Amino acid sequence: MQESDGAGAGTLPVPGPTLGVVGGGQLGRMLGEAAGPLGVELVVSDPTPDCPARSVVRDQVVGDFDDYETLRELAERADVLTFEIELADPDTLDRVSEETGTPVHPAPETLRTIQDKYVQKEALADRGIPVPAYRRVDTVEDLLAAGDDLGWPLMLKARRGGYDGRGNVPVEGPDGAEAAMDAVAGPAMAEEMLDFERELAVMGLRGAGERDTFPVTETIHREEILRESISPARAADGVRARAQEVADEVLDAMDGRGAFGIELFQVDPDDYDGEAILVNEIAPRPHNSGHWTIEGCLTSQFENHVRAVLGWPLGATDRRAPAANANLLGDVEENRPAELRGADRVLEADGAALHWYCKREARPLRKLGHVTQVGTDGDDVGELLERVRGLRDATTCRPE
Repeated sequence: MQESDGAGAGTLPVPGPTLGVVGGGQLGRMLGEAAGPLGVELVVSDPTPDCPARSVVRDQVVGDFDDYETLRELAERADVLTFEIELADPDTLDRVSEETGTPVHPAPETLRTIQDKYVQKEALADRGIPVPAYRRVDTVEDLLAAGDDLGWPLMLKARRGGYDGRGNVPVEGPDGAEAAMDAVAGPAMAEEMLDFERELAVMGLRGAGERDTFPVTETIHREEILRESISPARAADGVRARAQEVADEVLDAMDGRGAFGIELFQVDPDDYDGEAILVNEIAPRPHNSGHWTIEGCLTSQFENHVRAVLGWPLGATDRRAPAANANLLGDVEENRPAELRGADRVLEADGAALHWYCKREARPLRKLGHVTQVGTDGDDVGELLERVRGLRDATTCRPE
């Protein structure tokens, strides 16, 4: 089956198209769950044997995210390649795509830009997209100069490889500069420490000749890790409209098809020349902030990612009803076999949905699953948030 220009879903063969996914974690698992009803089969590659996605996809190729032989085999077995983790290597994806003729979406060039936080910020700033003030930092001296320029405290971010708060180090002042550079252990970017009102996110979609965005989501972090998300966001209509506009500008800067997680800060316009929204980071894949769309929207971010990369028409992104989502994190002090106790509390709750990722090992603060609480029109989203927090807190991975 050849890559579609958007009309290729008119006739579905048996078996259907095969989507190759670099990464077989929870995102690969949920992509597999979304692809099945469309007749789309998934093959994933992941270095962990029997990865979380394995039980819901056709097959797994075991190998590193940047291993040529692994990605070459994946490309040979797929009609289209995509990725659910930024550790995929864009150069290797370009090479196997050229050798096999299997297209890659989103484009490896987009992944190449996104992987480096400084390059990502430069690309956004060059297009006039609002971002926090930032500076490139390679040495302690660079960090001290950035602090003098941006002001203390500031946030130091590793340019590559950081996620879920890893690689982000708040620096209170010059005395902490050397320790902060040791912590990021490589090239970094300093960013002004924002006094933001709330964090927001928009899941954007680039399809074959069409684009769309999901409703604005409010995201709630602690210790740099996403804990809860709610939609609609508790922001004024004008702020939500501006968030959608900025998300559209970001999509203009991307290349290739798929879902894009666009993380945003809502700031006081009086402090930023009238601007209420700044872009934090972008993920060229489905994103934790969009998990609520599985139950909360007419078409989930995962189904729409599958549709987009195949070149099929996008599904409607309208919100069905207010929704709140809470991550189930490893609440253990040391690594141990994963289990979820108290799951019955979630399963018994009206309007609640449990997603358990089937990771073999629970680690401190590791994402092991999530709970989504869907309400009805008119429900207060703050009350939904409290309900989903209660359901999450009723579960534990700790041994008895």
